Amino acid sequence: EILASWNAKAELGRNNGKALDTYIGMILENHESEEILEKYYAYPHPEGRHGFMDLLSIHYYVIPGDWEHKGSATDFTEEEYYTTIRKAYKMDEILTRNSEILDKYDKNNDIMFAVDEWGCWLDVEEGTNPGFLYQQNTMRDALVASVTFDIFNSHSDRVKIACIAQMVNVLQAVCITDKEKMILTPTYHVFNMYKNHQEALPLITECENIPILSVDSEEIKAVSSSISESEDGSINISLTNISLSDDYEVEISINGMNKSDISASILSAKMDDYNTFDNPDNVCIKDYSGYTLINGTITVKLPKTSIVNIMVR
Repeated sequence: EILASWNAKAELGRNNGKALDTYIGMILENHESEEILEKYYAYPHPEGRHGFMDLLSIHYYVIPGDWEHKGSATDFTEEEYYTTIRKAYKMDEILTRNSEILDKYDKNNDIMFAVDEWGCWLDVEEGTNPGFLYQQNTMRDALVASVTFDIFNSHSDRVKIACIAQMVNVLQAVCITDKEKMILTPTYHVFNMYKNHQEALPLITECENIPILSVDSEEIKAVSSSISESEDGSINISLTNISLSDDYEVEISINGMNKSDISASILSAKMDDYNTFDNPDNVCIKDYSGYTLINGTITVKLPKTSIVNIMVR
């Protein structure tokens, strides 16, 4: 019955010209997540089986335009850029509202989220097979990835699987190939920068005076962050500035920190910069020295459209 209900809704979404994944991302508007959990938990099941469910799958794609005209991967306006970032931030709303529903039924956090499809879904490159979903990958995609990673990290009590939709050539891929040639995309570099947060302990953070931008009559944060502590005691700090015009200065104070060995890297470019086979390192990670560490406080200069990664040992 439940599967039949979902299939009917999926077909309805297709008939209305909407992406199935966009529909799933909006599922909370009609409280269907709660309806499904209520049915599962009402069905007789052994103690400890938490509604015969271990994972709740969530698909959410960022589409700047609409289903018929999603938007170019490389030729877009500043307005389209900000709309894309605003839609990326919607992941936080989806996870927050689903968590609130799960908390009613799953008091012990036994059911986890598998965000097993996410990323930018844009128009295919001109001259390519539409069915192959081949799209380029710019600094805009990198910032969508870092903002999304920060959201996943802030929901790490529930998010246990988080898979970008495709790895090679398709949608927001981490690498692009042409026969024997391969290039790494800006999105790949974000994955590389955030890898130290894996298996690390997320640290509770208190953020003050975060700059806010108004986009499409909504407010979004200009600066996003993740902070964690690795098993060896290293502190991992990732900062993202999505502003196209403003640099920011960020001060970070970590209680009880007595470490002094610090290093940093940066990924920064124009919003529509991307890598090609002729210029594979147009957007790549570089060492960064725009920080100070004084009396336990790290002060970081965060350039516009940039991701800065800091490790303190």
